[in-house]
Amino acid sequence: MTDIEALKKCINDSGMTVTAVAEKSGILRETLYNRMKTGDFKLSEICAIVKTLRLSREQRDRIFFAENSELNSL
Repeated sequence: MTDIEALKKCINDSGMTVTAVAEKSGILRETLYNRMKTGDFKLSEICAIVKTLRLSREQRDRIFFAENSELNSL
């Protein structure tokens, strides 16, 4: 499951708004807001956000592939 709070912090720390991140990532603003509600991001969206926010692999994994993920509990 996506750590939405960590994602919001990275967006805030970047100095960009969610709208700016969406635009630079090529994701519709509404889609990004919806994904942030559900935590269900497509791989292409994750890649675009990582590039836009210049996240490290560690940050990417902590945000999008959290330890408490349903996938990791299988």
